[in-house]
Amino acid sequence: MTRRSADQEAAMAPQDVMPTQDVTTSQDVTTPQGVVDPREVTDWWSTAVSRIRPGEILLRGYPVEQLIGQVSFAETIWLMLRGELPTRTQGRLLEAALVAAVDHGPQAPSIAAARMAATCGVGLNNAVATGVNLLGDVHGGAGQQCMRVLAELERAVAEGADVDGAATDLVAEYRATGSHVPGFGHRFHPYDPRRTPLLDLVGAAVADGQVPGWALRAGTALERALAEGRSRPVPMNIDGATAIVYSELGFPPELGRGLFVLSRSVGILSHAWEEKSGGARIKGPIPRRLLPSYEGPAPRDLIRPEREKSEKSEKSGESGESEEGAGRAESA
Repeated sequence: MTRRSADQEAAMAPQDVMPTQDVTTSQDVTTPQGVVDPREVTDWWSTAVSRIRPGEILLRGYPVEQLIGQVSFAETIWLMLRGELPTRTQGRLLEAALVAAVDHGPQAPSIAAARMAATCGVGLNNAVATGVNLLGDVHGGAGQQCMRVLAELERAVAEGADVDGAATDLVAEYRATGSHVPGFGHRFHPYDPRRTPLLDLVGAAVADGQVPGWALRAGTALERALAEGRSRPVPMNIDGATAIVYSELGFPPELGRGLFVLSRSVGILSHAWEEKSGGARIKGPIPRRLLPSYEGPAPRDLIRPEREKSEKSEKSGESGESEEGAGRAESA
């Protein structure tokens, strides 16, 4: 079957439009009365991501049937976000980062919330959305924040600063304000097991000339600076490691968070499905036989002096009216 060109399809497309009033375009040009330029309609959601026609699905220009079975999911993510297919090394790094951040157990608030939602009779999509919607600046945003820090260090180096000196100065600024450097330290792991495999992959890619290496240099310089003057180091965590991967691959910080959300959604889905399949109903955050600690006032009775006084006055008034009525009846 011969595939028609875009121009041929445009010429054959229906040209009927609904009548309307005069329409002024963004260029301040008015179309003839009662006619709408079809391009104004078709350009409303214009996109370079995909083209969908009867019997045709193009993703960034590639027929989907050619991608199926030939391109991995991680490579497809790259294609959809960046417009071109990644190199083998780029695809491998992206996939490694996505795999590394996929899950962190029910102690993660996003996963715990999804599991609770799954026991409340909502659909699986609602349970997943509940978990994903908890990923924000505090829980899930450190990777994006770390990418910004890495870019800040790179700018300082580009202006002539030594990377270790710039890292030391930056850490001092954070410590002066009592802030944590995003992407370092972990409330659960003394040493995040996901750090080294990711950094080793980045190091190999730098050695092969596949990625520039600036984010790896900045991240490890920060790690050294954080260890200075401490008996225990503050090692890089998953957010710092993936921040290095995504920065080396050229993703902007906001997409770094988007990729983390995409990765963690797999774990959220898995936990929600496990909980839903178990058949439990309305599970709260702690077992039912345990009750949350209470720090309020001791049990007390409700005493309303003002109300009691008002009630006595009302009763007294009712008593007076009865006696007066009885007197009138006797005299009658």
